Formats: sequence, structure tokens, C-alpha cells
Amino acid sequence: MGYRLSKLYTRTGDQGETGLANGDRIAKNHPRVAAMGDVDELNCHVGLLITELTDYRLHPLLAILTPIQHRLFDLGGELAVPGYDIIAAADVSALEQHIDALNTELEPLKNFILPGGSRAIAQAHLARSVCRRAERQYLSVAQQDSVNQQALIYLNRLSDLLFVMARTIARLEETPEVLWAPKPKPSA
Repeated sequence: MGYRLSKLYTRTGDQGETGLANGDRIAKNHPRVAAMGDVDELNCHVGLLITELTDYRLHPLLAILTPIQHRLFDLGGELAVPGYDIIAAADVSALEQHIDALNTELEPLKNFILPGGSRAIAQAHLARSVCRRAERQYLSVAQQDSVNQQALIYLNRLSDLLFVMARTIARLEETPEVLWAPKPKPSA
């Protein structure tokens, strides 16, 4: 493969526009560009989560997360090339299978969980929350342009997987989950 980026600055975006891979120029604050940025940020957070999985007990999660980074890059490519669909129902199904497999090992939820307990748990929750934002931004694109519906579903399932993964990390690390303690209601 040849070099794709031989010059890092082109000055073509100095007036607030950027180029899509199909040659179209759009504003840098266009929902499509915002969605591309959110998916890129999500990929960065997944990468950080991967670096936190140094405990040998967490290594099985690497096999789940590594391909997800590649699919997120593909999803960003879809956004950069309107009309190009690569995320498929099989990708969504793979996430669902991971969710189901991990969830069978978890205790039922009895309370809301807060991000914390360990860096890896908190990073999984941070990735989950960024994933939810990416999903909302993708929906903004879908409301004004044709998009791959499987990619929207993929983001929805991925946020679920990241939640289950945070709980799985706590289980594997033997770290207690941080449960929400609601503020007591004031007495009348």
C-alpha cells in the first residue's frame, strides 16, 4: 500500500470546510464531520481501554476489543464516503454474541453502577459514554442524509457491550462495583 498522507497540512480547510473521501466539501461543524470525530474519539477510548487490560485475567477481552477498533475505523470511513456501507448485520450479531456470553457470568443488576473501582472499569464506562454520544451524532446525520442503519445499530450494541465489559472487568479483577448511593429524601 502506498503512502496515503504525504503532506499533513493542505490549507484547504483553513476556511472552515473539509473534504470527504468522495471529493465533496462540507463545513467542519456539519453533523457528518461531528459524527466522524465522535467515532474517532470512541476508537481512541477503546484503544486506551485495551492498554488498561494488562492483568492476565483480562486478556480474553482483548480478542473482543481489537476487531472493534477496526470496525470503528470502517464506520468512520462510511461517514467519510456517503453511500458506502461496510458495517453489516453480522457485525451487530458478533457484538450481541459477546454481550450474551459475558453477561451469563455476571450477577443480575440490583442498583445503578457508577464508573470507578479501577482504571480499566472507569475507562470502559468512559468509552461507553462516548459511544452513546457517537450514536446520537450518527442519528443527527441519519435525520438529514442517508446512512447505513446497521452502523447505527452497531453503535447502540457497542455501548451495551462496553457496559457489560465494565462489569466483566470488575468481576475478573475481583474489584467491587461502585454502586450508586442516592441522596436521602429530605424529611417533611
